Amino acid sequence: MPPASRAGDADARYNGSSDPLSTRAKRGANTSESHAVAEESRTSFDPMSFDRPHESLLTYYILISLCGVIFAPFIFIPHLIKYKTMRYTFDHEGVSMKWGFFFRKEVYLTYRRLQDIHVTRNIIERWLGLAKVPIQTASGTSGATMTIEGCRDAEALRDHLYTRMRGAREGQVADGESGAHADDDDDPVVLLREIRDALRDLHREHPS
Repeated sequence: MPPASRAGDADARYNGSSDPLSTRAKRGANTSESHAVAEESRTSFDPMSFDRPHESLLTYYILISLCGVIFAPFIFIPHLIKYKTMRYTFDHEGVSMKWGFFFRKEVYLTYRRLQDIHVTRNIIERWLGLAKVPIQTASGTSGATMTIEGCRDAEALRDHLYTRMRGAREGQVADGESGAHADDDDDPVVLLREIRDALRDLHREHPS
């Protein structure tokens, strides 16, 4: 076989085979892209799509009620009413949670009052893919002021609340600084100095 033909066959075999370096680079790029998509899906949260608990919460209530054996019906009925009436609302100022049929209860927390936000799961909730999001405020109580139940994307919800909390506090600081500047402008000492300067200018324009 001529040398040129052998060289052409070698080039064809080389081009047909996969380059290990390029393969590893493509795999790394695909891995980075998948991680970025996973991170975006984890941190993104649409508050408008979460206005009531996930339907798996009813299964959770049934399982924990069965632990009461003969008292299971008495344990399940209040949980059933809570599941049927539980609603969440997220607006620009805060988050509200309300439930109850005969005795309706509602809790509303502004974002600037939030202090600690956690994600908790017991073994049954982990099996069902659910989680609780206890929210504590600066009220001085040791327990959670509000506990959001039946959430599938608990980490994304927690990140959303933390983002809202930081934004509300930064806005509060900015409002405080602007109010402080407004108070400085209305300070009587500043007004007296302006009057003094105006009298001096008037005296210079019309000397006696």
